[in-house]
Amino acid sequence: MLEITVFICGAIVMIFELVGSRVLGPYLGTSIFVWTSLIGVILGSLSIGYILGGKIADKKSNLRILSLIIFFAGIYINLTMFTKESIIIFLQNSFIDIRLSSVFASIILFAPTSILLGMVSPYAIKLKLNNLSTSGSTVGNLYAISTIGSIIGTFSSGFYLIPAFGTTKILLILSLSLIILSIILSSKQLIKTKFTFIFLISISWLTVGRVNYLLAQNGFIDVDTKYNHVQIIDYQDAETGKPARGLRVNNESSSAMFIDDGELVFEYTKYYNLIEHFNPSFKKSLVIGGAAFSYPKYYLKAYPEASMDVVEIDPKLTEFAKTYFYLQENPRLNIYHEDGRTFLNKTSNKYDAILGDAFKSHYSIPYQLTTREAIQKKYDILNDGGVVILNIISSIGGISGQFLRAEYATYKQIFPQVYLFPVNNQLAVNNVQNIILVALKSSEIPKFKNENEELNKYLEHLWTGKIEEDMPIITDDHAPVDYYISKIIK
Repeated sequence: MLEITVFICGAIVMIFELVGSRVLGPYLGTSIFVWTSLIGVILGSLSIGYILGGKIADKKSNLRILSLIIFFAGIYINLTMFTKESIIIFLQNSFIDIRLSSVFASIILFAPTSILLGMVSPYAIKLKLNNLSTSGSTVGNLYAISTIGSIIGTFSSGFYLIPAFGTTKILLILSLSLIILSIILSSKQLIKTKFTFIFLISISWLTVGRVNYLLAQNGFIDVDTKYNHVQIIDYQDAETGKPARGLRVNNESSSAMFIDDGELVFEYTKYYNLIEHFNPSFKKSLVIGGAAFSYPKYYLKAYPEASMDVVEIDPKLTEFAKTYFYLQENPRLNIYHEDGRTFLNKTSNKYDAILGDAFKSHYSIPYQLTTREAIQKKYDILNDGGVVILNIISSIGGISGQFLRAEYATYKQIFPQVYLFPVNNQLAVNNVQNIILVALKSSEIPKFKNENEELNKYLEHLWTGKIEEDMPIITDDHAPVDYYISKIIK
């Protein structure tokens, strides 16, 4: 039974760690800072658990104590499930620096359980040792079994459990599994308390399922996919008063449409229409980052002679776009479910325009799309006279504009002409806002006037002020994008 115990606890450690990234992700992002905090805290906690487990085992070793250790680990996972959102939001509001908030969130939410699970292996080893002549084999075998459990836990959670069940239900499963295991190890120890918690966890499972069903019936979807935590919300647009439907990815607004006519909600998405101005003869465009496909739908309707390829890493988002955002099959629309950089690396397609909307997060963005090498790939697959239009959330000046200026400098190394268009306030250098970067594969200086009144309105937002040349370019070898993004003052 001890072998089964260390196997289960080894698996749960890794499942808990991977689920931890999905607990933190919607509020703190999935940047290198968050992963560093999570891995560092859990490794440190396991080390503490190894020490404590060994010391307690030396003083008194029996199955009843091991059962209690595992039971309390299960209880704390349950507490984590119920308190995670309020704790993370409190820490998020308490610390400007994401490194501090992610470290403290990891300590509060994941350290106690990890310490308790770390105590299991040395305690089980003490119980298993009955002959010093074979102690090496006993220790090695139990640690190997625990490691095999961790490997299986890693693959099962990453490939199946998280997309199949979501964060909350997985935490319930882990909690329930540990409490049942504690009962098997010592059926008389706190038996009434243990069964009470099993009953409460079972009720929680049913409640979560019922709540999700009721929310869905009222226009609110909340699910985990392989890549993201996704929410779909029906609401009334504050500016127009019209009913709208929004897609939130990892707790940040990603796409939206007006329910009655499917038109664009976010102002920045309308700047993609500048392809009409900068490359009037365009026929084929590429979008990196589909989400709810708000702009691709608009594009296919507005430009009936043009076609579009969309690269979206998360196939579930495409399913949601079809189910909830009225995306329909169209022979002029090709969808590729893969990482944007992977697509750029291998495609032989040629485009007249490349539209980017993968940099929406305040917390973490796909750095592999920001580098000189990725931008060179974009340049190579553009036809002569082609245009890149990219949405970036940033300021132009100040510390919160570091990423924008680094990306601007990187584009300037490759494209003959690069321009910026602040969406909300074209005069405010330090305002964090949507900023449209336009890069042209042409040496001919464009005009910034258009007969089309709507396009002219966007062109008037051209940034004509100074752009500091204080940031190095971003490369595959050196891409401190998460550090730059952490400096954005939200």
